[in-house]
Amino acid sequence: MIDIILDTLIDGLKLIPFLFIAFLIIETIEHKLSKKSKKAISASGKFAPAVGSLLGLFPQCGFSVIATNLYITRIISLGTLIAIYLSTSDEMLPILLSQNTPLKTIILILGIKFTVGLISGYLIDLLFRSKKERNQVDYAICDEDHCGCNHKHGLIISSIIHTLKTLLYLLLITFIINILFTYVGSPILSKIFLKDSILAPFITSLIGFIPTCGSSIMLTELYLKEAISLGAAIAGLLTSSGVAILVLFKSNKNIKENLKILGILYSIGTIVGIIIQVII
Repeated sequence: MIDIILDTLIDGLKLIPFLFIAFLIIETIEHKLSKKSKKAISASGKFAPAVGSLLGLFPQCGFSVIATNLYITRIISLGTLIAIYLSTSDEMLPILLSQNTPLKTIILILGIKFTVGLISGYLIDLLFRSKKERNQVDYAICDEDHCGCNHKHGLIISSIIHTLKTLLYLLLITFIINILFTYVGSPILSKIFLKDSILAPFITSLIGFIPTCGSSIMLTELYLKEAISLGAAIAGLLTSSGVAILVLFKSNKNIKENLKILGILYSIGTIVGIIIQVII
């Protein structure tokens, strides 16, 4: 057990500079694009799902939470909201960057999420779009839910805060995974997550719904440790949008509509995961 704790701490400490640099770059981009993103997605009209899918690739929950609020007030369509949820990478990208994941793997995962979000957004708008009223949006929801999307702390402090929060999640999840690998074993762990089974995406898509950055970190770590396949990882990462789902249920009183959104996300995540599981 002592060896597991030491290995977990050492691995975590090694990642600190890489996480900080990754978050510093991300925070810099997000600071510059935050206000423009709100206006861009609101004014992009028929291109909204495409713009949303692209902007959703930037890590952290901020944009998906803002998109939730924009949807509730009917400034964006259901298709655009789904596109953003599917493309949102939360803490996945910083983890991949900090662990020296091959660039082609990162591009592949981001490319799949963007493409799935883009296609799904337009298809959903085609099937479900109706005339919506445009009401005034209250962006304060973003701050109220502590999603990390406000910038009052400045670049350096915000980057340090995100680094420490992610590190804590990472240490906890890595500790749990290391215990499982040590006492349960990789073969059995892979069986638990149905690594080579076509049913694996059904499980990981549910994990993605956990409304914290912990779900994306867990899925990314399990994939990097080869406990789950790429298809299973993609399935969970497609449904993982940070605290956005929590904000949706908190702010949108139409429970039936919220459940429909969950059903759409789960169906898409599972189906895409199965397809990737079969072809890759």
